[in-house]
Amino acid sequence: MFQADLLKGKTIFITGGGTGLGKSMAKRFLELQAQVIIASRKIERLEATVGELQAETGGQILALALDVRDYQAVESALDSALNSFGRVDILINNAAGNFVSPTEALSPKAFDVIVDIVLRGSYNTTLAFGKHWIHQKQTARVLNIVTTYASTGSGFVVPSAIAKSGVQTLTRSLAVEWAKYGITMNAIAPGPFPTQGAWDRLLPPGLEKQFIERIPLKRVGDHLELANLAAYLVSDQSEYINGEIITIDGGEWLKGAGEFNFLDALTQEEWLAMEQQVRKANRK
Repeated sequence: MFQADLLKGKTIFITGGGTGLGKSMAKRFLELQAQVIIASRKIERLEATVGELQAETGGQILALALDVRDYQAVESALDSALNSFGRVDILINNAAGNFVSPTEALSPKAFDVIVDIVLRGSYNTTLAFGKHWIHQKQTARVLNIVTTYASTGSGFVVPSAIAKSGVQTLTRSLAVEWAKYGITMNAIAPGPFPTQGAWDRLLPPGLEKQFIERIPLKRVGDHLELANLAAYLVSDQSEYINGEIITIDGGEWLKGAGEFNFLDALTQEEWLAMEQQVRKANRK
């Protein structure tokens, strides 16, 4: 589908790039000859990903430890990226956190953890990188990873829904404001894309079949499908697309808005089992 050097000469900074969809996007960008920086809090995991992706693609990739909740840390990471590659052309806001729970069972801290990573983290990186690009008079692209329920809302993942809807609004607002600087803003809203760890924390035991059956295509997404969409949206071939939220979910949200609303079928005992599963997944 893509020419082999589609992203040649581009430097792409991905938050949450060590695992899951971030890792899959990084691999695809490297295959298309981009230079890639992956950033997250766990440097050991990032370094393992760097070794794996360099072996698979032969591309140039850098790992940076970064807590996106800390604005000064974001500025330092940007400086490190510039020192290594000279410039950054594209920012992918992918860092995220989520868990499923009845909202009345959550503490204020539970809200803070998710909102700080997803929303605060996204505007910290966007502001720091945007200021740099504007000062340098450099055209650039931002691609945010949101979710289908950012538009609809969803029960049982309320902190995530709040945070992702904020990122969606950030995308559309700055698409208008920063277009004059040659900076475009778009977002991908994925439906179910299984990732190691996150899948265990979000999918209740025994409900896998029900979860998939509600998707019109009767399957979950393949990471390469999302990575290819991301590659197109950050390439020069899509430079006239600005302020769009592009859904990739097999038609799921059209069939029933609110990805996790079906969890109202769980009993109290099943919620307790879900909590134990989440704790087990977090220990891995």
